[in-house]
Amino acid sequence: MIIKRIDLETQREILIQFRKDSFAVSFGSTQEFGDEEDYLKWVAAKSLQFPDGFMVVMEDERPIGQLELTLTVYEERSIGYVNLYYLIPDKRGLGLGKTLHEYALNFFIENGVKEYHLRVSPSNLPALSFYRNAGMEEIGLELGGKVIRMRGFLA
Repeated sequence: MIIKRIDLETQREILIQFRKDSFAVSFGSTQEFGDEEDYLKWVAAKSLQFPDGFMVVMEDERPIGQLELTLTVYEERSIGYVNLYYLIPDKRGLGLGKTLHEYALNFFIENGVKEYHLRVSPSNLPALSFYRNAGMEEIGLELGGKVIRMRGFLA
């Protein structure tokens, strides 16, 4: 497994496919995904700002996952933010998520933050279990109860 920077020129379709699947897994449909070109513009802008935060996960030259990591301000403090952890269905539950999580933690440490957050659908029980096992805690519901904000701390 290799984690390398996203290449929008050659990976546009796979990025859209992965992101849409993450919506389907989290919310039961892709209805609220939004406009594909808007998503790609966002990825382009954020990957320039955080080049080591927008990564594709490869196995034998095949894309099997994606990471989207940024830094932001939350309640007047700088935090890391996981916009997306994604693995294709046949790679889930095999322990590969731990590698993605370790990459994210290293990214946040290298960028000097002590805390990181993400949002997860309350119905995405495997993801909730993974995040809890990784030491994250729930800090509240957001978007009208549609997602749970979770946070973790870095040593």
